[in-house]
Amino acid sequence: MSTQPELILGSTSIYRRELLERLKIPFRVEAPDIDETPLQNETPQQLVERLSIEKARTVAAKNPSSLVIGSDQVAVHNGKIVGKPLTHDKAMQQLREANGKEIVLYTGLSVVNADTGESLTEVIPFHVVFRKLTEDQLENYLHKEQPYHCAGSVKSEGLGIALLERFDGEDPNTLIGLPLIRLIRMLEHFGVSIL
Repeated sequence: MSTQPELILGSTSIYRRELLERLKIPFRVEAPDIDETPLQNETPQQLVERLSIEKARTVAAKNPSSLVIGSDQVAVHNGKIVGKPLTHDKAMQQLREANGKEIVLYTGLSVVNADTGESLTEVIPFHVVFRKLTEDQLENYLHKEQPYHCAGSVKSEGLGIALLERFDGEDPNTLIGLPLIRLIRMLEHFGVSIL
């Protein structure tokens, strides 16, 4: 009888950990510790694909007999990557630029079998349209939520949902950073039973 490989989430994101917990399967978390600097002329889609694979492979290399999940996400507005603001001023600038407009979130998702090297990787887009809000509303949001470690300054699982007019994508979990619908299919491919 074969044993199930240990499932590891290669991520430092508490949001990804919380999403994976929804599947009610045992896993542990390990930080991938990789350089996330974009390469020259790398598209947002190429960046998240490469980083999700690197995260999963880096953790898999240290953990034989494991199945490792790697994921990365960027927000794109006007063709440019919008990162985590880290400061109030940068968050305000991001929200002003997105106000009343659409951004696209690209999430890379990779699952790697440490023993065989087999991997599955996808890039999942998610479109978000922002409401047109006043400066005071944006400031109030930032003071209440402080989303300085969220791409594009939007913490959609919290008050950030009030910034949005609508969104379009196959899985609302993608907005938070881990596309569970696709992940379930990938895990089942590797023999991990969810139900």
